[in-house]
Amino acid sequence: MIILPAIDIYEGKAVRLLKGDYDKLTVYSERPEEIGLEFARCGAEWVHIVDLEGARSGETPNLPVITGIIEKCGLKAEVGGGIRSMAVIEKYLDAGVSRVVLGTAAVKDPQLLDEAVKRFGERVAVGVDIKNNYVAIKGWTENSDLKAMDFCRQLQDRGVSTIVCTDISRDGAMKGTNVALYKKMSKALKLNIVASGGVSSEEDVKALREAGLYGAIIGKAYYTGAIDLKKILEDR
Repeated sequence: MIILPAIDIYEGKAVRLLKGDYDKLTVYSERPEEIGLEFARCGAEWVHIVDLEGARSGETPNLPVITGIIEKCGLKAEVGGGIRSMAVIEKYLDAGVSRVVLGTAAVKDPQLLDEAVKRFGERVAVGVDIKNNYVAIKGWTENSDLKAMDFCRQLQDRGVSTIVCTDISRDGAMKGTNVALYKKMSKALKLNIVASGGVSSEEDVKALREAGLYGAIIGKAYYTGAIDLKKILEDR
């Protein structure tokens, strides 16, 4: 299982939100590239990056920061946050991003998803943000009418290989990850599943690894010291 420590970027700074709420924002560093470098020192191979401003605008306001992280630490980067057009997908991939994550666009614009998967294959993943068993969109501010498992099966049929699945109720809350949900998804789907939201202890990581997941994103737990990133990377 791959471990993806996370950097959320807002106004060029590394921050964390609680359950996606921009009013509950904590700044952890004004130099995100230094955090990426520390991830690399711990033995990480991947970094998960979210452009929180991009999530609102659909543009790439923090692209220079993201490329700076990649160049500084040499990690493979998975990037999400408001990716809604082929132009933005190409901009990220051309800039050295290894994989982009489509969110709302995968729900609202299936034609874009199909084109992106056809052109870029495994370099395109889909974020499946779950709220009360339904897919949430638009920065978690709206629920769609799609049941999460039905949507995941559709993605599988469309040729998507990787999903980043977030249980919104657990995100940033340090209450543990939803292992039962991920076990259910792992058994039912033939997708690479990256668990996100609430991964807050070494026990969570172990449980996800035993469930056969493809990856797990470590966010707030790294920044608060609840998870020793170097240790869990050595344990894999």
